[in-house]
Amino acid sequence: MPVGRSAGHGGPPAEGGTMRKILIVIDMQNDFIDGALGTPEAQAIVPAVVRKIRSYPARDVFATRDTHPADYLSTQEGTYLPVPHCIKGTDGWQLRPEVAKLVPADHVFDKPTFGSTEFARAVRQMAEHEELQLELVGLCTDICVVSNALLLKAVLPEARISVDPACCAGVTPQKHEAALETMRSCQIQGL
Repeated sequence: MPVGRSAGHGGPPAEGGTMRKILIVIDMQNDFIDGALGTPEAQAIVPAVVRKIRSYPARDVFATRDTHPADYLSTQEGTYLPVPHCIKGTDGWQLRPEVAKLVPADHVFDKPTFGSTEFARAVRQMAEHEELQLELVGLCTDICVVSNALLLKAVLPEARISVDPACCAGVTPQKHEAALETMRSCQIQGL
């Protein structure tokens, strides 16, 4: 089975036998950079993430956006992490401006939880028509980056999925490293 194709889904190979490379920018939002849950490490990766995005054609750049309701504190996540963040419509919910201007608006997927099942379905549909290679960057390595990487690996087990550690930051540097090790164990590349 070709890389990035799901079992039982045919479709013509990509033109010229080339593989389409997709960049997935995870939750590069104000609240995770210098807002409610911001860290110096998250602030430090912004220039590298912007450079990475610019290295891809805009059609191949997608982003997720952590999205919570106003009653976030009454949710299960809010019980475990009682810090209101990424409340839909707030400044903290917005993608960092220098990131937002590089991602097509219709390529942004709002997600109410750590991993985006909606985005995973969209990628699987793309993989039915062309071979894909996926690269993830963003925040936080130990929560949403690892969740999305493993979700995509489950949906497309033969796809080459990589994470650029220099374009990711965890809740702490130690948790960042632990998440990278978990992803290495699950055959996520580039670590």
